[in-house]
Formats: sequence, C-alpha cells, structure tokens
Amino acid sequence: MEKMQSLEEFYRSKFNQIPDNIKNGVGHFNVFTIDEYLGKNSKPILYSRKDYFKITLIIGRNRIHYADKVINIQKQALFFTNPQIPYKFEWIDDHQSGIFCVFTPAFFHHFGNLSDYEVFQPNTIPVFELTDRQLEDVMQIYRKMQDEIISDYPHKYDLIRNLVFDLLHYILKMQPTSKGEKQHNNASQRITHLFLELLERQFPIEDVRRQINFRSPSEFACQLSVHVNHLNRALKEITGKTTSEVIAERLLQEAKILLKHTEWNVSEIAYSLGFKEATHFNNFFKKYMQITPVQFRELD
Repeated sequence: MEKMQSLEEFYRSKFNQIPDNIKNGVGHFNVFTIDEYLGKNSKPILYSRKDYFKITLIIGRNRIHYADKVINIQKQALFFTNPQIPYKFEWIDDHQSGIFCVFTPAFFHHFGNLSDYEVFQPNTIPVFELTDRQLEDVMQIYRKMQDEIISDYPHKYDLIRNLVFDLLHYILKMQPTSKGEKQHNNASQRITHLFLELLERQFPIEDVRRQINFRSPSEFACQLSVHVNHLNRALKEITGKTTSEVIAERLLQEAKILLKHTEWNVSEIAYSLGFKEATHFNNFFKKYMQITPVQFRELD
C-alpha cells in the first residue's frame, strides 16, 4: 500500500503546483471534473489513504477497492471517502466522467463534526448507486459548487459548506430511518462518539515500528474516565454491539488491509495491532475469517 497522500501531493501530481491558500488555517475546498484526469497520459490511481475528505460522483462502470472490500458500480454512484480508509478506482469502461470535491477537516472546523455522519464512518460502505433522476439532482449541487468556487462573493465558502451538507443529507435521506428505531439518550451517544473517535485516532498504521495504544475495553474506558460496564451499555444501546465486538471488527478490517496491501510479515502486523504474540493474532484472525492470515493473503 502506498503511503498516505497529502493534499499537497494531490495538487503536485495533477497540476505541478500547490495553491497558495492550502495552508491558510481556515481549511481548503476545491471541485474538479473527472474528465480532466482521464486519457492515455493520466497516471494510475494508487491504493492509499488520503489526508483529506473527498466526495466523488462517478459516471461509468467502475470497480472501487475500498478498505478490504471491492465494490462494483454498474452505471453511476456517489462515493464518500475519509482519511482513515484507503481506496482506489479501477476504470472498467473506456468512457468515464463525473465530478468530485476535496476538502480538509479544517474546512468544517466549528461547522460540525463530519465523523458524526454515517457516510464518513469507517465501518460503512459509502457507495450509493444513483438513478438518472438522482444523478441530475446531485449534478445540480455540484454545478452550484463550481459556480461559487469561481465567484467573488465574500461568503462563498459558507455557501459551499451548505452545498456539501446538501449532498450529505440527500444521500442520508435515501436511507430512511426505521420507524421502530428507539431513541437514544444523549449520554450514550456522547460516550459512543468519544469511544469511536479514540478508536479511529489510532489508524492508519503506516510504520511497522508503530503500535496502537489501546485495544481492550478497559483501556478505552480508562481513557474516557468511565467504568467499563458503562461504556459497554452505551455502545450496546447505540450500535447494538459490545465494546469488544466493535474493537474486534475494526482490528479485523485493518488486519485485512495490511495483509492485502503491504509487504509486512504476519508478526509485524500482529505487533502493530497490539497482539503480544503472532499466534494470538493468528487465532484472532481465524476465529472471524475461518482461515489464517497467510491463507487470506494468498487469496486472489
């Protein structure tokens, strides 16, 4: 797997220059058409994490490699990505088009927490296939972004933030909440949010010498200054899973990414994920996958 791509590297690779305002402290936003990056002279898209957020409208048959999954797009889709999860596109058809926007976390500082939205959480598949009618709705939002980015309106970035939220809510409304879903109390939501944020802060792992800091429910509870039973109850109420189950799912996801997209050996991966012995990691992996890490790595 390639090292995390910075926003500066993105601009350098595409335009051979970096915008002056990219590090001005208030965040950065831009919007591009996919057509600019296609053709015989285009560079291949490498599987990697990026240190910025990206929302991509893809038109054309594609295959997305996202985390440990492969997602096929038959016609058109909207794809949300965050700095935690590596991905790449694999064009299937010769004719491709679309549009995407990129922005830094600082662009939304004081305007909401993007990690609160399901589409930017690492345990989801943030790819949404669109009908022709939905495609036109989404294109209208992007066209407004393009109009605003080149305007001289002094508050244009406030408008652009609202347009990003329009995209988010448009997609979220496509996934209606079940009428039978129970209301959660604010305390459980807060504890769950803090736990997930602490869990995600440990990733990505990009150096074999680096090890995650927290792996057990008690370690997370200690960091959050709550009793481990209280943490378990909060997560069970919000996610329907225990603390141990949520941690295990995230460790398994990262293990599959490292096995498929790095050349690290099993012992190095085991160490980076906080396992004292490689055999403990092997047993953990086989419990959930029914095959060993080596066998998983050898799968096509």
